[in-house]
Amino acid sequence: MFSSEVIRSFNELETAIYQYICQNGEKVVYMRIRELADETHVSTATIQRFCKKINCEGFSEFKIKLKMYLTQEKKQPIKNAEHSFVEFYERTLKGDLDQKVKEAAAVVGKAENVIFLGIGSSGILAEYGARYFSSIGKFSVHIKDPLFPVNSSLMQDSVTIVLSVSGENHFTVTHLNQFKQKGSKIISITNHNNSTVAKISDMNIPYFVTEEFCEGSNITTQVPVVYILESMGREIHRLNQ
Repeated sequence: MFSSEVIRSFNELETAIYQYICQNGEKVVYMRIRELADETHVSTATIQRFCKKINCEGFSEFKIKLKMYLTQEKKQPIKNAEHSFVEFYERTLKGDLDQKVKEAAAVVGKAENVIFLGIGSSGILAEYGARYFSSIGKFSVHIKDPLFPVNSSLMQDSVTIVLSVSGENHFTVTHLNQFKQKGSKIISITNHNNSTVAKISDMNIPYFVTEEFCEGSNITTQVPVVYILESMGREIHRLNQ
């Protein structure tokens, strides 16, 4: 509900209001504007300006949006691992996944340099992918730091394998644009085939599972990604033999 850009724009009084709302959200949705003003030691005019800054016409609209946000944020039951695997099997493994993996492996097998890219949990899997590929004879490196400098010479005759659940991470998209402009072929493994990362890739392998969140963190199963990486690695090894 509060973007990083908006939070940075808050002055001292607005920051105090923001902090109070974060700690007392369930209480604020039932408050009158005067009550919130008294609790945060600001004027009602300051609260009105605060609401305008987050694109609300007034305090009433803000409370409606806050209530909707809190409802969405309430804990949802986490699906068991079996459900996630069955979903992956039904939606993806019964499709043309194997063919896409073979096509991607053929491209990677011919490349001189292989770069894995991911941020957050995808960064951990990027590290795993680079290690796995290196173990089967295709030396690879991984990048999980969004500010990591990349030498353009590394991009020559290279393939970048990017991992992203949403395919919309700002740092990932920015890196991909740089890599693509420097001539690297892009293979993406994402949960959606219509995401930004998928669209700017030369080849996309989607796995179509339901995204899950817990306490604001994305906990979507990564079993499909491990399966795809290991299948691709084994196919590369087979081709090299």
